[in-house]
Amino acid sequence: MGSDAAVQVKEILQVALTVDDVARAKEFYGDVLGMQFLFEGGNMAFFQCGSVRVLIGSGESKQGGGTILYFRVADLQAVHAALVARGVEVAQEPHTVARMPDHELWLAFIKDPAGNLLGLMEEKR
Repeated sequence: MGSDAAVQVKEILQVALTVDDVARAKEFYGDVLGMQFLFEGGNMAFFQCGSVRVLIGSGESKQGGGTILYFRVADLQAVHAALVARGVEVAQEPHTVARMPDHELWLAFIKDPAGNLLGLMEEKR
């Protein structure tokens, strides 16, 4: 399979972990492990761990499994189109998930050959 300049997945931006009790997990990751708490949204809490964001969530955040890797990409639309052209299974089309003060967060989901869900994220300035 040849390389495509539009597809460059080089960095994990976020890891999502499925938990049964978000409040208990929030205490563990924040108070016990000392991760920097960022924000909460619905049934999810977000922490910073070095350059990687850690999402802990339950319920609807269980998108197809227990752990999801989210990869940072420079141009989500271009990467998505290139992966579709390569026959990669798309689980969710690119869409805006949050509007932050300095950027919009865009997300799409694909599946690897084993059916694992992978997130592709772009922070559009």
